[in-house]
Amino acid sequence: MALNEALRARQQKPVATERAPRPPADMRPEEWQTRVDLAAAYRLAAIYGWTDLNNTHFSARIPGTEHFLLNPFGMLFDEITASSLIKLNKDGNLLGESDYPSNPAGFVIHGAIHMSSPDLNWVIHTHSRFGTAVATQRQGLLPASQKALTLMGWIAYRTSASDHASRATSATSGS
Repeated sequence: MALNEALRARQQKPVATERAPRPPADMRPEEWQTRVDLAAAYRLAAIYGWTDLNNTHFSARIPGTEHFLLNPFGMLFDEITASSLIKLNKDGNLLGESDYPSNPAGFVIHGAIHMSSPDLNWVIHTHSRFGTAVATQRQGLLPASQKALTLMGWIAYRTSASDHASRATSATSGS
């Protein structure tokens, strides 16, 4: 009985709403919206367990540029905000200031994809338990269920890219 009363009291409590932070004066609205959306994706990944601490990356191209946003190395997904995302250029150089470094592995994977085509604006690379289980199979994702068949055309496998020069080749050749 006490639990039910506590739950009812909690449901009746008004939800606090926070004002969204305003973008810096020198930032284009398109960049700020991309930052807000990407930070939300990181928060959702934390909620749904699509993270392995800080070794997974989501990135988004800033519209109309060759720059993209990535999580700062060392921050957990539930700590990431629109303001804490780092901005990189096509060569992996950090643009702006950050208390955190960039992750070279994140740049290699995401930079190759973003720079291979102007149409590729978002990259989500996870190490979820379920994705890791599929990745350990020699055959990868098998067409063994309706859910697997739904995803078959959306998945790309990358072998390896040992240096920056091979990034674009890997991304554009589909290997």
